[in-house]
Amino acid sequence: MEDAYARSVSEVLDFFGVDSSKGLTDFQVSQHARLYGKNVLPEEERTPFWKLVFKQFDDLLVKILIAAALVSFLLALINGETGLIAFLEPSVILMILAANAAVGVITETNAEKALEELRAYQADIATVLRNGCFSILPATELVPGDIVEVSVGCKIPADMRMIEMLSGQLRVDQAILTGESSSVEKDLESTIATNAVYQDKTNILFSGTVVVAGRARAVVIGVGANTAMGSIRDSMLRTDDEATPLKKKLDEFGTFLAKVIAGICVLVWIVNIGHFRDPAHGGFLRGAIHYFKIAVALAVAAIPEGLPAVVTTCLALGTKRMARLNAIVRSLPSVETLGCTTVICSDKTGTLTTNMMSVSKICVVHSIKNGPEVAEFGVSGTTYAPEGFIFDNTGVQLEFPAQLPCLLHLAMCSALCNESLLQYNPDKGNYEKIGESTEVALRVLAEKVGLPGFDSMPSALNMLSKHERASYCNHYWENQFKKVSVLEFSRDRKMMSVLCNHKQMEIMFSKGAPESIISRCTNILCNNDGSTIPMDATLRAELDSRFNSFAGKETLRCLALALKIMPMGQQILSFDDEKDLTFIGLVGMLDPPREEVRNAMISCMTAGIRVIVVTGDNKSTAESVCRKIGAFDHLVDYVGHSYTAAEFEELPGTQQTMALQRMALLTRVEPSHKRMLVEALQNQNEVVAMTGDGVNDAPALKKADIGVAMGSGTAVAKSASDMVLADDNFATIVAAVAEGRAIYNNTKQFIRYMISSNIGEVVCIFVAAVLGIPDTLAPVQLLWVNLVTDGLPATAIGFNKPDSDVMKAKPRKVSEAVVSGWLFFRYLVIGAYVGLATVAGFIWWFIYSETGPKLPYTELMNFDTCPTRETTYPCSIFEDRHPSTVAMTVLVVVEMFNALNNLSENQSLLVIPPWSNLWLVASIILTMLLHILILYVPPLSTLFSVTSLSWNEWAVILYLSFPVIIIDEVLKFFSRNSHGNAYCSFGSVSADLINNHVSYICDEHTIYCIMFLIIFKRSAATIKYSFVYFDLL
Repeated sequence: MEDAYARSVSEVLDFFGVDSSKGLTDFQVSQHARLYGKNVLPEEERTPFWKLVFKQFDDLLVKILIAAALVSFLLALINGETGLIAFLEPSVILMILAANAAVGVITETNAEKALEELRAYQADIATVLRNGCFSILPATELVPGDIVEVSVGCKIPADMRMIEMLSGQLRVDQAILTGESSSVEKDLESTIATNAVYQDKTNILFSGTVVVAGRARAVVIGVGANTAMGSIRDSMLRTDDEATPLKKKLDEFGTFLAKVIAGICVLVWIVNIGHFRDPAHGGFLRGAIHYFKIAVALAVAAIPEGLPAVVTTCLALGTKRMARLNAIVRSLPSVETLGCTTVICSDKTGTLTTNMMSVSKICVVHSIKNGPEVAEFGVSGTTYAPEGFIFDNTGVQLEFPAQLPCLLHLAMCSALCNESLLQYNPDKGNYEKIGESTEVALRVLAEKVGLPGFDSMPSALNMLSKHERASYCNHYWENQFKKVSVLEFSRDRKMMSVLCNHKQMEIMFSKGAPESIISRCTNILCNNDGSTIPMDATLRAELDSRFNSFAGKETLRCLALALKIMPMGQQILSFDDEKDLTFIGLVGMLDPPREEVRNAMISCMTAGIRVIVVTGDNKSTAESVCRKIGAFDHLVDYVGHSYTAAEFEELPGTQQTMALQRMALLTRVEPSHKRMLVEALQNQNEVVAMTGDGVNDAPALKKADIGVAMGSGTAVAKSASDMVLADDNFATIVAAVAEGRAIYNNTKQFIRYMISSNIGEVVCIFVAAVLGIPDTLAPVQLLWVNLVTDGLPATAIGFNKPDSDVMKAKPRKVSEAVVSGWLFFRYLVIGAYVGLATVAGFIWWFIYSETGPKLPYTELMNFDTCPTRETTYPCSIFEDRHPSTVAMTVLVVVEMFNALNNLSENQSLLVIPPWSNLWLVASIILTMLLHILILYVPPLSTLFSVTSLSWNEWAVILYLSFPVIIIDEVLKFFSRNSHGNAYCSFGSVSADLINNHVSYICDEHTIYCIMFLIIFKRSAATIKYSFVYFDLL
């Protein structure tokens, strides 16, 4: 029944055909069970394991790598190759892909725990009226139409319509559903509000919420998926996981890279069609296979196999650093998403506030000697912990608050006129309430006031264990005053009273709404000497003024406390006794903001991040909190910035769009509104972070680009989130955003490093194929460079320190490419040099090396015809391992120098020296040691087709490798001074620089220098056209 809240009690009972005095019959129960189903949340159908596995390979680069591995495997079989070397390359590639797939499957398997956790909020049992008798049944057996009785402490087993009140009032804590900071009073009257939200349905008890005061009966109107909790489940099911900004950009870049790779591979194969018939290959088919292997090697060289693993490692390093900041990351990609967050939609209750009602102000009458003198006291402490102090109106801490008469009697009344409990939970390490939050706040106030008569009271209380300290003072007053009779709170009186006996004296303590208590008071207790004086019109007006200030300007929830000396021997209270009271004082309480939130708000504004406070609370209370935390500091007035959910929904579409751009506060919301807000902001291309802690927040947490749950929040919220704040500290989000931005910058750096290195490998293979010289590198050598030498430094780049102004920059746009046109040009320039230096090292050994054959360049270009003609050198020289060893070592060393270039995107090495990232220095040293190991240890050198090098060869390798630093320093200079706009005219500058540097290196080797420059100029044309093509894309 969807509109039960708008129907009368009799209409609802008639709809289900139930008698409120007898309940359903067994026949009706079975009939309703078939019609409405069971009172359980149905289980979600899980994705089959095999689908999860195949999903991990649904990526273009991964598919190309699989194809390359299979082709390598087939070619090895066709050529009759055997042994470890033949199948090393495909085996390593497949192992890497399998490892990445395993990580993906594990992550997705854990993704839907939130739906299971919702079941924890379903009640286990219910007290049900059937066939005229009450019985306790499993909550799963409830059906619509069942009459259920609830009382204090009960968890509501289904959605129910109130039909009968069995006590003066019924109050329910429904914060997990609506986010309201205080419990809600329920009634029997039908709701006439249009477009009613959960907060308006005051006659409905929602499944999963808890009764904190009173006793009542209700009829079940919804079970299982047809409850408020069920609608949250459905909302979560409708939410698909969105790809993070980094993943989208990496996918786009991967697609582009795959197309370029495919094009180059086909081009290399076609360019060499004329060489298919060369005698060295032994026939056209074998020649085609030979160059096809080169194309496959080119694909392996171009694709950064280690990129997925390095991205994962970098994000994992970020999560470790964030864990130290109390931000526990559940989804690795969300680390980076924080860096581009533009809007934080923050739940108020429990996120910006403590969700622990606390007394913050006290007002008492000091004396009337020189006219009415009212004293105000401040109370510190924002949680249920009995830790805090009382301060006078000048800010001076009271050393012994219990020595002041009004504060002493306030503590007595707070402890005795109270039905709540405060206890310490050692498992969770915090203080917990049972009962009404306002009453618990009074218990905590009694603890802060302390006990009279002991000079060492504060220090003595601190010596108690936390379990004893929780209610020590309250227990003291309960032992001193025996409760005799209680008048419960009622809506018409708006107060409650308790009669106590103390040393043959009867005293009535009362608390309630200030307007009700003050109107019943005829006397006032003075705080200076404990005297009692008559209440006059002037004093009454002054107290009303203070109450209006507390409740209006400061939006505090106010209670007045009073007492009355009763006749000796009285044992029962009546409503007539609640008159001629003596006013003790006025207390103002609130759900206090967290102390660190204001500074966090300022940091968000500085970083260009907008904060929208989203709450189920009423508008005035939420606006007061926003003022306290600084969310409204930048606003002159709140018009157009603060809306209720109903006000926002009534706006026309265009006005809603404008309102979203200015909104700072949205109140009176229910779960569907939060999800709607996130979707609307995402439609405006905002990157949305949603914070929350209740079950009501779960759908929005899952829908947001990054969901941030509180550590003390519900299990549902945590499971639906991407990140959990262990300390519930909103300020931790700011630190996490800074970390996210730093991670993105480092991610860009190691992508730049790996791609520029791989471009170098492509240039190396491509130039060698175009010039017609022997293969510079074997596939296994390329794999070694990609996985080992690239992997370690690339991972270490993730340890780069964040820039000092990382939180002063505006969030990057979602549409911003990981690799911009200017940055890609820098990739090409660096990559071209890496590749050309590798080829140069290979050629140098054949033409100039003292240990080489010193061949003419033409002989090297015609190596494939060597067996068919007479030569002065053996043809076996082209199978020597020295030239490929030199080329491979040049590639390794130049990439180590290039790793140093990536300490910063634009800052010079003179500003950010290598030792700023000792992990990178260590990884470079380790990489070189590993490389030396395979050069000089025989079994490994045989495996990788390399050999040992002489000192002279090492010197040339360093000469060819170091210029990459000079080239990148020049590129960084242009980036800093021209912001990347100078690339149009930069080609000639970089060419001149390399020309000059090559002539410096080559010195006397004129022929070699000329050859090198010719190759460079050929590649420059290719680079130029490739860059223009990329820029057009």
